[in-house]
Amino acid sequence: MSNSPKPPLLKRLIERVFPPTVDFYELINEQCRLVENGTAALVDFMKTNNAESANKVKELEHQGDQLKLHHLDKLHRAFSTQMDREDIYRAFAAIDDILNYAKTTVKEMQVLGLKPDEHTLAMAQLMNEGMHALTQGFAKLKKQPLAAEADAIKAHKTERTTEKIYRKALAELFDPSHYVQTLTDAQRLDAAALTVLIASENKSVQDQAIASSVGFVLEILKRREVYRHMSNGADRIAFASEVLHDMIAKNA
Repeated sequence: MSNSPKPPLLKRLIERVFPPTVDFYELINEQCRLVENGTAALVDFMKTNNAESANKVKELEHQGDQLKLHHLDKLHRAFSTQMDREDIYRAFAAIDDILNYAKTTVKEMQVLGLKPDEHTLAMAQLMNEGMHALTQGFAKLKKQPLAAEADAIKAHKTERTTEKIYRKALAELFDPSHYVQTLTDAQRLDAAALTVLIASENKSVQDQAIASSVGFVLEILKRREVYRHMSNGADRIAFASEVLHDMIAKNA
């Protein structure tokens, strides 16, 4: 049991009528730092494809959800705020969405049995770069709001660069010759398994061709899903940068 003396009665009465002001700038910064750690873990996963990095992304996303709820509770209870309440809410929600997309990208790849490639790595790196720019921008919002504009612009640019990578990835994905040139051992095994399923008593060259074609189509469907999901994740970076733009305009 704590023996700490209670605050004077007058002070307690004043705090009840006029609760201490919460520093929502710092709460937003706290959430930004956590989400940036999550996007960095996503980059590690795309480089290594190891379970440790995947689990770290998932764990940080769970922590992010808890942190957002904690911050929103403070917002709902706050007597006053240093900036527009709706803007604070939008910032919390937009930043949290980015980490949600990082987690669901990992889960989709695991469910579909896909390994990272150069495109998923490049898009993950851009997500991390965009999140880093947002972290820098929101950190400047309290004292140097106009200086945060460059960070908001930088974050938004990562979305456009991601779209270029996404289109390039799709072009390669629908190119049969590229698929054949980059076949992995796992894909060759899948094609062999398909041959067994469709072959008659005498396995023919035609059976082999059909099996490879089916494997090609399956690869397209699975990777396209992941590429599109990461492209949507980049959209969340862009949306968060727009939230930052709005807050700069109101706080400058």
